Parts: sequence; structure tokens; C-alpha cells
Amino acid sequence: MKTKLGLLYGGKSAEHKVSMQTARAVINALDLDKFEIHPIYITKDGRWVKGNEITGPVEHVRELEFTNGEDFPPTALAPTLFEAQDDKGTFDVIFPLLHGPNGEDGTVQGLLELLNLPYVGNGVLASSAGMDKVVMKNIFAQAGLPQVNYISFIRVDWENAKTEAYTKVEESLGYPCFVKPANLGSSVGISKCNNREDLEKAFVEAFQFDRKVIIEQGVTAREIEIAVLGNDKPECSVPGEIVPKKDFYDYIAKYEDGNTALIIPAEIDEEEYKALKDMAITAFKALDCSGLVRADFFLTHDGQFYINEVNTMPGFTPFSMFPLLWKHTGLDYPKLIERLVSLAIERHNEKQKIKYTI
Repeated sequence: MKTKLGLLYGGKSAEHKVSMQTARAVINALDLDKFEIHPIYITKDGRWVKGNEITGPVEHVRELEFTNGEDFPPTALAPTLFEAQDDKGTFDVIFPLLHGPNGEDGTVQGLLELLNLPYVGNGVLASSAGMDKVVMKNIFAQAGLPQVNYISFIRVDWENAKTEAYTKVEESLGYPCFVKPANLGSSVGISKCNNREDLEKAFVEAFQFDRKVIIEQGVTAREIEIAVLGNDKPECSVPGEIVPKKDFYDYIAKYEDGNTALIIPAEIDEEEYKALKDMAITAFKALDCSGLVRADFFLTHDGQFYINEVNTMPGFTPFSMFPLLWKHTGLDYPKLIERLVSLAIERHNEKQKIKYTI
């Protein structure tokens, strides 16, 4: 029998466009002899649209948004979307192809947990902690993972004492430094700062996307990434290196102008590779991750690794770093998707062993 797969994409997030690209890629890679695919689109304002079953490749995911779709509020989600509508029953697995808040941050994962449905990727804790860069870095510090220095602010504290905030950054971190929204990905809202004027503009930019920002000390280093796959026994891919032709790897370089070189495998020695894998798995386990993670590191000229962050739902088109790393490790894009679905079912079955009565 085919696996009945629900694809969640879009979302109320600044990374909506990225999710759309991911959905199209996954739809066109899935084997229709193995999967029955049902699109579920979330609009930018949070409305849900359930489309008809997909029976072939799609040119544009946007075509699936409302075509013969049923538009309904999220409050009607459980009875309308996941209860059996025919003799095929509910979905076997949900694949949340959502990036950023309201999708990658544990909110959708919590809903799926309440509905007791298998879903691809990380659970509530790993998703929420991995989305908040401040919480994530605090957990990594507890796990003994080396990181660059960082500080954070919430909007109200900055608004009440802007000059003091800028001075604290300068005294604690100096220049250059990077200002980022704490709860966002895909390099949205990130600025590199070389002086006070840059810093002031960067705070304004970052606070458009979150109520909390994180500021990280700049470091001269190579950007090395590694992909992690699995549940309780995670495995690592070959490493990759990002070489941005701009000042840093921003949203435009990632998704629009392609002005970045990806080197796979990265040119590091065996000792460095072992250290990288050990740190990636430590990070994976510290957050209690499952399914997939892309772990990002800095490698300085003296051979020191610093963990930058993990992404619990990394870019997932065939040309994104996570799938490319696994392709060079021997697992191509369609098989990677199938593996993630298998891991989702495996984790769900493991959870069913938990006893809830005394």
C-alpha cells in the first residue's frame, strides 16, 4: 500500500517563500508509486487550505494553493484535516515543509503530537529550542560546546535604553559583530556591523522580525557545515564549506542570486572531520533532536571549531546544502526523503511504548 503523506507548506513566516520552493522540490521528487501526496497550504496570514491529491509533477506550487481546495481556519484543523474523510483513513505521515516561526518552532509539532500523528523532523522541544538562537546557545554552553561570544536583548529593554545597549555590545563584543533576530532562519534580518551607525540600523532591522535579538562576536573563519540524520543513533554526512562572495552568507546569496560557492566535501583533515562529527552529534543530542539537522560551524585558521547554530528544518531543495551533503555521502534526494519518512514512523512507534497510566 502507498504511504499517505500530508505535505504542510507555506506558513505565517518571513520564510514563506523558502517553504514554497521546498514544497515544489519535494513534490517532484516523491515516487508516486510509493506515496499518495496531499498538499496542505498555509497562507501568509495563517489560513489553511487543503488541496486535492497530487498525481504528477508540478511546475509551480502556487497552483496548488486554492485549486479546488477547502479553505478553513486553523481551529477547524483537527476534525477537518486529519480525521478520516474516506475509507483510506487519516494520513500515515505529515511532512512539515515549514521554515521559521509558526512551523519550525515547535508550534505545528505540538499540534501533531496532540493528534498523535507521525511527522517528519524534530519534536516540540528540539524545534522550539533550535529556533530560539539564545536558548539554543545556552544549551550548547551547558553541553560544553565552544562558541563565539554573544549577548541578547528584548525589544522593550532596547527601546528604554538604546545607547546603553549599543555601548554594552561594543564593550562586550566589539566590531565586527552580527545582529540577528533570535527566532528566524534563512539569514533573514541579519546584519554585519563595523561601527555604531551600522549597529543602530541593524537593531532596527532585526527587531522588525522578532521581539528578541542576538548579537554575536565576529570571527575570521571558514564556514563548515555537516548534515545529521537519524533518531537515537544519528549519523553524519561528509562536511561542506560555504564560500560567500559577499561579506557574509545572507538571504539573497542563499536563495536569489546564487552568489555563493559550496565546496563538498570540504577540505579538512581526518582529525578535524572527527571533531566536527563529535560536536554535531553532541549538539543533536543536547537538543534531543530527531530526523534531521544541519549543524553549522566556524573553523579558524588555528584549527579551532566553534558551533554557530543548528537548523532543525534546513533548506531542503535538491540544491540546498543539507540534501547536497547527503548526495555526496551516497544518499540521493528521493531516497533521503524516504529515509526521513521512515525515521518519522520509527520515532512515532517508539513513543507509543510510553505508558500513560499508573
